[in-house]
Amino acid sequence: MNPLNRFSDRATDYANYRPNYPKETITAIISGFENPSELVAADIGAGTGIGSKMLAEQGINVIAIEPNIEMINAAAPHPLIKFQEATAEATNLPDQSVDLVTCFHAFHWFNLEPTLREFHRILKPSGRLAIVRNNWNKQDGFTKENSNLMKQISKLHPLAKKKPHVSITSVEESPNFVNFRHSVFAHRQELDLLGLIGRIMSSSSVPNKGYEREEITKNLKVLYERWVDKKGLVYLVYRTDLYLAEPRVIITSNRF
Repeated sequence: MNPLNRFSDRATDYANYRPNYPKETITAIISGFENPSELVAADIGAGTGIGSKMLAEQGINVIAIEPNIEMINAAAPHPLIKFQEATAEATNLPDQSVDLVTCFHAFHWFNLEPTLREFHRILKPSGRLAIVRNNWNKQDGFTKENSNLMKQISKLHPLAKKKPHVSITSVEESPNFVNFRHSVFAHRQELDLLGLIGRIMSSSSVPNKGYEREEITKNLKVLYERWVDKKGLVYLVYRTDLYLAEPRVIITSNRF
């Protein structure tokens, strides 16, 4: 159950089959900054660097903070991304050293109070916190059936009880951050059968060995065959939530 190594046996599936994020999300994250090539971002809980890569493609220098060495090893190299083995609560970055702190589908795993203090410490006063999460849009028929199947698979797993909205509330109520706001974007992931199985097996709450994996694979094949189109694809539909905030500027007096 240790969140620091929960994806150790899923790094390859994570790298290959997890979705990216809408381009509009990245645009909103960097909106208002004049020159992206001058920005430094700390991508916290970077995993295999899916969000890090999207930032780097905008010319941003990214320090990808990730505690799991298997995830780091599964990441594709990029000249603007430097991986660093560390945690959200202790990044080992200097005070006020980054313009952006980003968390792509990772924030709900962190120890929130020390994490928010750490984010405030490493952010420049002019910086920004961005938290992004892909959520399945259950108004879509296939996505709803897939979600229901995931619930059946994960219902006895403690990790399935994590509540992302609780962690987001902690940012909104944090004394360390101001100007909290929320945006929503539409997103879709195209998957063949191998991709669908890999996407589900990338989830840490899904059994991925032995008899249980075989049963899950059989159920996914049935689901796929019911929804597959003429291109051999099914489509997971997402609602991508973006939460932004700025660090509260703390003014200290030098008067005695």
